[in-house]
Parts: sequence; C-alpha cells; structure tokens
Amino acid sequence: MTNPVIVAIDTADGPSALALAAAVVDSVGAFKIGLGLLHGPGPGLIGELRDLGRPVFVDAKLHDIPSQVERAARALGRAGARWLTAHVAGGSAMLTAAVAGLAAGSAGTGGVLGVSVLTSLDASDLAEVGINEPPAELVARMAHVAESCGAEGVVCSPREISIVKAAAPGVAVVTPGVRPAGSAAGDQRRTATPQEAIASGATWLVIGRPITAASDPAAAAADIAAQLNA
Repeated sequence: MTNPVIVAIDTADGPSALALAAAVVDSVGAFKIGLGLLHGPGPGLIGELRDLGRPVFVDAKLHDIPSQVERAARALGRAGARWLTAHVAGGSAMLTAAVAGLAAGSAGTGGVLGVSVLTSLDASDLAEVGINEPPAELVARMAHVAESCGAEGVVCSPREISIVKAAAPGVAVVTPGVRPAGSAAGDQRRTATPQEAIASGATWLVIGRPITAASDPAAAAADIAAQLNA
C-alpha cells in the first residue's frame, strides 16, 4: 500500500459510510470500519467498501474464547476483511485462533492486527483496573506475543512505535491517535501528527475525525496525503 492513510469510516449508517468512502477514496490507502458499523449495517458493508477499490480494515477488537474468535475471524475473512483486530490481552491461544480463522476465511489474504493498549488509555486508566505496568512496557510485551502468534501487525499509539519495532521487528505497526497539527485530540490520549508517526516508523496511520468530521472530507484527506508526500 503506497498511501499509508487508513481512514476510519465511523458514520451512523451504511449509505453515509459508502458516500464518505467514495468522497475520499483517491486520497487514502484503505478504509476502516469499527464496531458501530459492524454491528449496524453488518459485515455486508465490508464487501461494498472493498468494491470501491481499497482494502478494508475491520476493527472488530475480538476478545473471547479461542473457538468463538476463530469462527468470527473466519466469517469476517469471508466477508472481505483484509485486516482484522483482536485484543492481545485475550492470550496467545485466542490470538492464534484469530490468525487461523482469518487465514481460512480470506483464503490467506487477510492479516490479524493485535490490539495492545488503546490510545484512549494512559497509566492512570490502567492502574484503575489493576495494571500497574507502564503502557510502554505493556505494549512491548504484547507486541512480542502478537508476533509469536503470527499476527501481521500490532496496533499501538504513536508513542510506542519504536518500542513495538524493537520488541517485534517482524510486524507491521498500525497507529491510531494520529492528528494533524492543530486538530483536537478528542478522546485520544497518546497522539502524534502524521509526519511524526511516519518518521517514527509507522506502517499505516489510522485517521478518523480530522478527515471525516471536516467540512470537506475529500479536501482534508487530500491535504494530509500531500503533506505526507512532501
């Protein structure tokens, strides 16, 4: 994928998702759908987005017993998912099941992305649920597990890109929490600009509201693409 921008399509319904995707398709490398669309219009939307000419990242964040995760991953692979997320916190058996299920459902074309520590969380949030390990150390450990289970990549905040690359050099690095200079952080806690994330070694950048909430999403996507090309 020559364009590293994966636009997060987080609209309320299928028609608006397709319209938004069509508007920005020339300036992005892939589309991402999250839980809202996956559980709203449903998995059929994956194929409709893929038909626009870009691969689809399904941010399902699977986290269940291995057999259920394997079935879900297989089904989403059949629906056309190029990438699929699963929480590394679910353990190595679960992550391995996700990898196997997606490979079977996609005929080997799909790859699992292991979710490490959500970009909406910081050290105080982790401590609240009994995790006293610093986010960076936790991400490094999770990246190693993801790589050992055959995951194609790891999802981490821009602040942990170099940490993932050191702990798991064989995986791709996918970074949400990417905000162009001057953009509001929203509910993201650990952010960076697109240029900073690429300079740190990110493979793919997940960008949502700076594009999708702009008054002209097509122009916003084109501007980000131009900045990265420069």
